[in-house]
Amino acid sequence: MDLPTAHALVRFGLGRRVSDPLPSDPHAWLQLQLVGPDKAAITPPASSALGLEVARVERMMRRQEATAVGAATPENPMMPTVMTPNGTAAGGENPGRALYQAQAAAELAHAVTTQQPYRERLVWFWTNHFTVSLKRAEITPLAAAFVEEAIRPHVTGRFEDMVLAVMRHPAMLLYLDNAGSVGPQSLAGLRSHRGLNENLARECMELHTVTPLAGYSQADVTAFAKLLTGWSVEREKPPLGFRYRPQAHEPGMQVVMGQRFAADEDGGVAALRFLANHPATHRVLATKLVAYFVADTPPPDAVRRIEGVLRDTRGNLGAAASELIHLDAAWQPGTKVRTPTDLVVAAVRALDIPPDTVPMVGILGGLGQPPWTAPAPNGWPDRAADWASPEAMIRRIDWANGYAGRIGDRDVLDLATATLGPLLRPATVDAMRHAGSRRDAFALFLSSPEFQRR
Repeated sequence: MDLPTAHALVRFGLGRRVSDPLPSDPHAWLQLQLVGPDKAAITPPASSALGLEVARVERMMRRQEATAVGAATPENPMMPTVMTPNGTAAGGENPGRALYQAQAAAELAHAVTTQQPYRERLVWFWTNHFTVSLKRAEITPLAAAFVEEAIRPHVTGRFEDMVLAVMRHPAMLLYLDNAGSVGPQSLAGLRSHRGLNENLARECMELHTVTPLAGYSQADVTAFAKLLTGWSVEREKPPLGFRYRPQAHEPGMQVVMGQRFAADEDGGVAALRFLANHPATHRVLATKLVAYFVADTPPPDAVRRIEGVLRDTRGNLGAAASELIHLDAAWQPGTKVRTPTDLVVAAVRALDIPPDTVPMVGILGGLGQPPWTAPAPNGWPDRAADWASPEAMIRRIDWANGYAGRIGDRDVLDLATATLGPLLRPATVDAMRHAGSRRDAFALFLSSPEFQRR
């Protein structure tokens, strides 16, 4: 394995699986992963309709406070079959949590086995950029559907299409409270005296698109929030999912960052397209992409190149991902510390064992990064300092010691060389050779600086 191949596998990919052949041309291998549509990661596919139905049944069970049977159907194949009076599944786990556990495990298993690891890393990046979190309990049965419906289909498409899919998705509408946002002067507002909720509008501008660097005002946020009134979720009557409620929409034209937008649903769509294609958005996205794929402190020239691609293509994310491959800085020695998710997936890929034999969801909870549970709407941090504290490193080492027991009778040095190639340091090789056991040697490899970084 040469150095460019090692960088392609680790920096852009998710770590090598030794059963996979090495790419003869790492640049072409990465480029090919950007071609064609993304395939669903979960079978049966995750859907917001299923998640909302699970949540609806949970609410019904709590209201009835009686034992009921929720039979599995072709539409609800993952629905627990027995429920108790308090809405929990047999065995004590509520069906929303059971669905989350199964789908999170399936997403991680897909990351372990995928032949398109660069594309999957892009899915991870955009999922974190548009965070929804189980910190809001009603997101629990919807998190995987959010990834599969709003993120995965758009990672090589246009950013404005991803933004629209995200902002219409039930998970985001519920997570940032827009489902209940009512225009004060709308028919529903005048009747119920319910009011505006600005959370979705504020986070969309502050985190997802232009950011405060664009110089928008509180008045712009309020106007944008009014444009998004009526964007809601049908949770009780089929078809379950996004629903526009015109009676809750604030009437009248709104002005956002100097642009005039008409009332009704089309006005909100137009405002989102405007924000998605704003020059400030291109700059923000370029900075985040380079920080994620190159270095915590992104090189300015690399940022300018990605920003230029986004500007010239009106937010073509596939073109930006292609340009990332051609940044010289992206092929330098890695300084990015692997997040817990990155680390565990890379370790399972390295050992090349069936992913369903490793309880990755629980492991990630112990390492401080359970799937889709970011503490705030700005997502999980991506800087070394956030993941390399003494306590966090002790957890990683403890986990590595336990996981190393799976090495069996394999030659650890051969495995380490096949996984990292020229990235493997002589000091680590020497330490592994002097380890007291095969297991200790593998634990040293997993804990080494070169395996902890990408």
